[in-house]
Amino acid sequence: MLVLLTHSGGMPESPSPTATADEWDERYSSLADQLPDMAPSAALIREVGDLAPGTALEIGCGLGADAVWLASRGWRVTALDVSQVALDRATQRSREAGVEITWHCGRLEDMPLPPNGFDLVTAHYPALRHSPGHDAERALLAAVAPGGTLLVVHHADVDVEKAKSYGFDPADYLGHDDVVELLSDGWEVSVDRRHPRDVPAGLEGQHTHDDIIRARRLTR
Repeated sequence: MLVLLTHSGGMPESPSPTATADEWDERYSSLADQLPDMAPSAALIREVGDLAPGTALEIGCGLGADAVWLASRGWRVTALDVSQVALDRATQRSREAGVEITWHCGRLEDMPLPPNGFDLVTAHYPALRHSPGHDAERALLAAVAPGGTLLVVHHADVDVEKAKSYGFDPADYLGHDDVVELLSDGWEVSVDRRHPRDVPAGLEGQHTHDDIIRARRLTR
């Protein structure tokens, strides 16, 4: 979804799922004219283009560009977002592309995951909040099947004060370093820090580099 950083300080109090959904619906509605149907992520294409299609989960799918790209490549895609406003636009996009995607409105923490996980789990700029029970962390790892791939992309060099001006405190969310710390034994991990973007992201073009994690869950 948007900008995150490493958590520091005390544990934030998580808003209710309904409040979170309403907040994102309002953002997508108010920014409708500034959020065109963008192209799929260059990082996604680069990092998973060599994988054989299987089952895929996209976390924070937004307007659906990445989910549609995966489905067009033969993946059986489940796409998740808390905003129904975003999912309505994403659904229309998938219809126009002639692909089938399972859309799920809600948080990752509340989603019923298949027992063996997904062959690919991808999360670009995910708004996964810290919580006392580490619910988002546990759900993120549980979603990846043995032998499956996890791709997590965050904005690099986030301006914390600018992020707060948009209503986000980066410390409230699971950031790049938090995810790396989760992936110890049982994972084959590749990290690409400050990878330059071909096209800057953000309403002001402020995001010029990405921090990328690609990890494969080992089967042993």
